[in-house]
Amino acid sequence: MDRRSFIAGLGSATAWPLVVRAQQQDKVWRVGYLAPSSATNVNVALFDAFKLRLNDLGYVKGRNLALYVRRANDDYARLPGLASELVTLAPHVIVSAANAPTLALQRATSSIPIVMTGSSDPIGLGFVKSLAKPGGNITGLSTQSLDSTAKTLELLHVAFPNAKRIAVLMALYPGHEGMVKEAYGAARTLGLTIIPVMKPTSDDFSDAFTKMHSENCDALFVLLDARVTRTIVELANEWRLPAIYQSNDYVDMGGLLSYGPDLHEQWRHAALYVDRILKGANPADLPVEQPTKFELEINLKTAKALGVIIPDSVLARADKVIE
Repeated sequence: MDRRSFIAGLGSATAWPLVVRAQQQDKVWRVGYLAPSSATNVNVALFDAFKLRLNDLGYVKGRNLALYVRRANDDYARLPGLASELVTLAPHVIVSAANAPTLALQRATSSIPIVMTGSSDPIGLGFVKSLAKPGGNITGLSTQSLDSTAKTLELLHVAFPNAKRIAVLMALYPGHEGMVKEAYGAARTLGLTIIPVMKPTSDDFSDAFTKMHSENCDALFVLLDARVTRTIVELANEWRLPAIYQSNDYVDMGGLLSYGPDLHEQWRHAALYVDRILKGANPADLPVEQPTKFELEINLKTAKALGVIIPDSVLARADKVIE
């Protein structure tokens, strides 16, 4: 090989990594997102947190990101069809907002990577084999809502020791049955009576609260559900039921107490999972992330309106107090 050919070949070899990098930068990544709620639900803020983190990581819609969003508008029966629709679009990865969408996507595909968010019990629901080694096409983040159920009920009991009959607002939602069982177990230890109340599929909760009243419930425990609605807060306060929620968003809307992880941070972390998978990571090997902290939030404005006093021992443990 003459000197001129050698230099030309060297120049081509040097340029090759630059060509590959340019091709990667020009690639448009397809990311799906399946949510059970509507675009007007307060959980849209979680989706916004996810998108902003994606932007921070260099994924910009219209440039190198195609974002396919499907919402069931609070009708869980639509999720299987929406999941199949997303799969036909062949995204590189799909993000599921909570248990019900994850279940629908799991049934729709075993090959496309799925990043779950807001999962209350990923092992018990069969999404992953273990937290350390998921072993399939699903990984992501757990809220540990199942594990924190007993603690949440205990906080409600400490705050209102005279409340003995506790309504537990649940839904036909993957994971709620297990959480109610946990509540029953904790209630036996605390000397409480649990009254499960099924949450309707619409925003008409009048029958649910009428049942709580007829059952002489002293307080309310609202299980984590992706369909967060202000109506629950308004009715709990109207019926003067001291309530604790597993989502801190409720306290910001006027709810009395909440105990749970920072869901906005979880959705931001979901973007990191997407980034790692798009860069070649195998979801089977990406450990499921669990919350490192649960936050107790208290709304003293609501306490005053309800005419209840939060004990100093509970206030001292609060991470956030709205006055």
